[in-house]
Amino acid sequence: MANSHASTVADVESGKAEGQIAPARKGLFAYMQEVVDSKKCNLISIYACFLTGYTSSVSFSACFIWCGFQTGNVAQLGIAIARNFDPLSTRTYHFMKPDQQAFVSLLSFLAGTSLGRIGDKIGPKRRTWLVLATFMQCLMTMAGALCAHFGGESQFAGERANPSWTNPISMTCLGFISATIGLQGIMGKRIASPMNTTVVLTTTWVELFNDPQLLGLKPVPSRDIRMAGVFMLFLGGFVARAILAQIGADGALGVLCGFRFLQLVWWAFIPSATPA
Repeated sequence: MANSHASTVADVESGKAEGQIAPARKGLFAYMQEVVDSKKCNLISIYACFLTGYTSSVSFSACFIWCGFQTGNVAQLGIAIARNFDPLSTRTYHFMKPDQQAFVSLLSFLAGTSLGRIGDKIGPKRRTWLVLATFMQCLMTMAGALCAHFGGESQFAGERANPSWTNPISMTCLGFISATIGLQGIMGKRIASPMNTTVVLTTTWVELFNDPQLLGLKPVPSRDIRMAGVFMLFLGGFVARAILAQIGADGALGVLCGFRFLQLVWWAFIPSATPA
């Protein structure tokens, strides 16, 4: 009888323990499924501008390609085709290395930003997607760092006609980091960042210099957030170039991977939107 009573008590205690664990798991899952508050994403969007400047500085230093600004790459490809109709003294009949790099960056950027369709299925503002997408950026940055290391080329280009990152492995590095920026762009767009995609700041410049309070002395959120984004883009380029000179492209991309992971953790703690 005593053994039966002890067994019953043990079963009850075991059930309580299980009951305490299950809600905790359910709570974490429910938390990750919540939609983040776009109004609380200003600081992380400014940080994303820093990552854009950092990433673009690495690619431009190596091969004069802005891995996030695809407008110039598209124009460069148009120029490459037009050179076939130049006078004989300047005419070219082959796909020059800089044009190949622009093409790789463009295709990779498009592939990366297309991953945003997964986010549309999950929910573009859900914490689950934002953390998952940033984790994918970490992996692609890590892959880029490995490619930069095993590519064996300099982190700095020579003259304009003599870029680095010309072998297949190094160009794969360019592809990976371009894809990370493409994915970052659609994330910024979907969360309605004040910096739009957080990648190309042309729209930000236009909005900033047409802000009625541009020269106002008092704090103006619409102006101040955009100015901070522009400054952080500049700072990212500066920091990346300084690091490149010390530890090379592979090391600089390894540091970038750490910066991306910091962003991942940050997304996990962005406050949720208040239900309507």
